[in-house]
Amino acid sequence: MPIIKVEDLTKVYGSSHTAVTALDHVSLTVEKGEFIAVMGPSGCGKTTLLNLIGGLDRPTSGRVMLDGSDISALNDTVLTETRRRKIGFVFQFYNLIPVLNAVENAALPLILDGANGGEAGKRAADWLNRVGLKERLTSRPDQLSGGQQQRVAVARALVAEPAIILADEPTGNLDTKASNEIADLLAQVAREWGRAVVMVTHDPKIASHAQRILFLKDGAIAGDTKLTGGGSDEVHQAMEKVGLL
Repeated sequence: MPIIKVEDLTKVYGSSHTAVTALDHVSLTVEKGEFIAVMGPSGCGKTTLLNLIGGLDRPTSGRVMLDGSDISALNDTVLTETRRRKIGFVFQFYNLIPVLNAVENAALPLILDGANGGEAGKRAADWLNRVGLKERLTSRPDQLSGGQQQRVAVARALVAEPAIILADEPTGNLDTKASNEIADLLAQVAREWGRAVVMVTHDPKIASHAQRILFLKDGAIAGDTKLTGGGSDEVHQAMEKVGLL
């Protein structure tokens, strides 16, 4: 069974003559341990798709199945619990709390879910170690580089052992070296730790770290390409085939 199954997903904002269709009858599946990049021009529905998969927004029609359950039909309380326990989020601007150190930031999802502080801190420290921050556990965000802050955000996304990680332009605020390191880390999350990863990006080089690219155009799927390890050149060729270059 796929971790994520999206069926005929549509999102319309506004109504009547002011209605804007952000997503238009999109269907796809995401398997356990699969790393998918989502690409397309600005306004094509990439972030809308991520928000609907993550339960941050509700569809106009269609449904999102997470591990066999229709999250689009859940009430707000259950949906919040599902997001906290089964979905990890990574954003462009890290969204770390400035007054908390790395362990405290990474432990936050567990604390909010009622976990014991000591156990939450232990699990957070373990994930920070795995993402390469063993020596920075007590550092606050202003004491970390952008790449290190994003590693804290990845650890925070993983700490509840979710089924899927959703990353919205996770390298958009980083330099080239840090961007490649974060893309490598997300590939490791899928390959070694078995999480499904869906990442929105505009950068072909970052997209080349994925196993598969979903191309969106005008709210619909314009292409779905499996990558063979050909780097950014392969991504550019796929973009040309679907008319995005």
